[in-house]
Amino acid sequence: MLLRGRPRALGAAALLLLLLIGFFLFGGDPDCELGGEREARRGGGDPGSVPGSPTPRVPPDGRPRSRGAAAFDGDPPADPGGHNSSDCIPPPPLPPPKCELLQVAIVCAGHNSSRDVITLVKSLLFYRKNPLHLHLVTDAVARNILETLFHTWMVPAVQISFYDADELKPQVSWIPNKHYSGLYGLMKLVLPSALPPDLARVIVLDTDVTFASNIAELWALFAHFSDKQAIGLVENQSDWYLGNLWKNHRPWPALGRGFNTGVILLQLDRLRQAGWEQMWKLTAKRELLTLPATSLADQDIFNAIIKEHPWLVQPLPCMWNVQLSDHTLAERCYSEASDLKVIHWNSPKKLHVKNKHVESFRNLYLTFLEYNGNLLRRELFGCPCPPPPGAEQLQQALAQLEEQDACFEFRQQQLAMHRVHITFLPHKPPPPQPHDVTLVAQLSMERLQMLEALCRHWPGPMSLALYLTDAEAQQFLRFVETSAVLSARQDVAYHVVYREGSLYPINQLRNVALAQALTPYVFLSDIDFLPAYSLYSSLRASIEQLELGGKRKAALVVPAFETLHYRFSFPSSKAELLTLLDAGSLYTFRYHEWPQGHAPTDYARWREAQAPYRVQWAADYEPYVVVPRDCPRYDPRFVGFGWNKVAHIIELDAQEYELLVLPEAFTIHLPHAPSLDIIRFRSNPTYRDCVQALKDDFHQDLSRHYGAAALKYLTALQQPRGPV
Repeated sequence: MLLRGRPRALGAAALLLLLLIGFFLFGGDPDCELGGEREARRGGGDPGSVPGSPTPRVPPDGRPRSRGAAAFDGDPPADPGGHNSSDCIPPPPLPPPKCELLQVAIVCAGHNSSRDVITLVKSLLFYRKNPLHLHLVTDAVARNILETLFHTWMVPAVQISFYDADELKPQVSWIPNKHYSGLYGLMKLVLPSALPPDLARVIVLDTDVTFASNIAELWALFAHFSDKQAIGLVENQSDWYLGNLWKNHRPWPALGRGFNTGVILLQLDRLRQAGWEQMWKLTAKRELLTLPATSLADQDIFNAIIKEHPWLVQPLPCMWNVQLSDHTLAERCYSEASDLKVIHWNSPKKLHVKNKHVESFRNLYLTFLEYNGNLLRRELFGCPCPPPPGAEQLQQALAQLEEQDACFEFRQQQLAMHRVHITFLPHKPPPPQPHDVTLVAQLSMERLQMLEALCRHWPGPMSLALYLTDAEAQQFLRFVETSAVLSARQDVAYHVVYREGSLYPINQLRNVALAQALTPYVFLSDIDFLPAYSLYSSLRASIEQLELGGKRKAALVVPAFETLHYRFSFPSSKAELLTLLDAGSLYTFRYHEWPQGHAPTDYARWREAQAPYRVQWAADYEPYVVVPRDCPRYDPRFVGFGWNKVAHIIELDAQEYELLVLPEAFTIHLPHAPSLDIIRFRSNPTYRDCVQALKDDFHQDLSRHYGAAALKYLTALQQPRGPV
């Protein structure tokens, strides 16, 4: 028989046991006082631990872990070997308010880095639920690219601020640096002084990171900072700072394995109060007395400061910076973490780094690399954010369109705001010359094979607009990289206009390429024409001889021919061309289909001409011309096929440009399969009617602009319709 008080005693003991277990599991560990206060009081613990680390043991997913479990649900456990993480895990922070503006800083320079930024931003936008303010520290090249891109991307609830990297260079140029990022790899050190003084906190990202989660979760980790902590970093996932990778390896000083600076949370106000600028400069100067240079750019200096002032750092969960270098120990993180948040390609080899899991990480990166950026223009409902510049006017114009209109497709395409990535590939413009000429053209993916032949025929600068999807842009990049002809040309500027809509925006593409030409004159051509081998040099000579500079406005006509043969021996001179013309191997361009398009060039006169001669404008005339760079732009209303060049020549004539035919110049059209728009034009009466409607609109605008001088164009409108 049990004593009457025994069950009560057993129950009390069980309750006490549960309380003790709960005490030790959920914050009762004497080594895990909130904020690390006890650790700070006693001055240490493990050699690699950082005073001030958050200490409760409950991981973000709510699952209790053993004492050796990874801190922050993914950090390697603390051990005497040099880890910077604590096995005490903070409770999951509350997400920021839905409409709180998150601040992000990125340093970016050059063409390739600009492409990396776009992929990073795609991954940010895909997951984000908050407005973003991007602070971009750029050189002139990157600013030109990214300013154009974000202006045309028109993503709601994204603000962009630019900071001139050239102005910041003197602050870091005295530091010798062996890292491939050069001076730009040191510029994160000056962000507290470079960014606006009222900006209190910011997330700083390298261009080679890819997000796999909402950046608001990272922003929420600011809540774990103690009153003194100002820098949030993930432990370096290699043994670099332990100095045992090879003989005589001397890294900069670091706390344990050190920290990686690919992802940083900066409490800017606290750094400014702590005298950050003086702090990092004194530390760098001291270490450079015994070390020849930084090897890992700003990361070395950040780590040296943290070694001296460990109270500054808040270790972050490893999942927020999974580092894929050749010597990475990141597997310790992703074998423990339930979720990876940010992938960091922190090797010069980038996607080609040696890692047994690299294929999985590469697939994540490629998803965003080829993701349709138009889909990221979604609004953040419920957040009162100002619309991107021009967005309201565009929406109003679209709202006025009648969907029942037979030409709705044409009207809508005219209003499409295409994302534009200028100088998609590295580009070195030629030295300025007073009579230089840039070939201007546009193309889509199916005309890509014509680029190599064009480069062989035209040795001068080119500005080409390519109409591509995001995935096709990457195919184009690989095409150029594997082409010996194209990869050798640094004076060809490629501008990607991202595909949107069903009609080819031919004149919008031409305007993009024309706007980016850097020489005083431009040769307005099409991608399926090959110029004479001598045309580039002869055009420059003609411009100088005709004294086109100054007040004289002239359009130099380059006579156009065509061949119907895919195998064709290109003529090296006018004499050879005339022989082929007489033999029936060549024709004047569109002689069979649309003779009025080029008849005013007067080919009979050209055969005998020894000097430039003037011709008059005539209805439907559409020659290929050389004009000053500041010539009238193409009318963007003309999309698809039909009348796009004709309207431009009318504009030149209305502005009193002389039409001068060059006697030795020529360009030849090569045969190819017809485009989808040509097929639709020829087979669909409604399509042709819509082109005619665009012509009518154009003439009305012309009449309003030029008054009585436009009468001759209105008269020409009454002539029979035909293809262009």
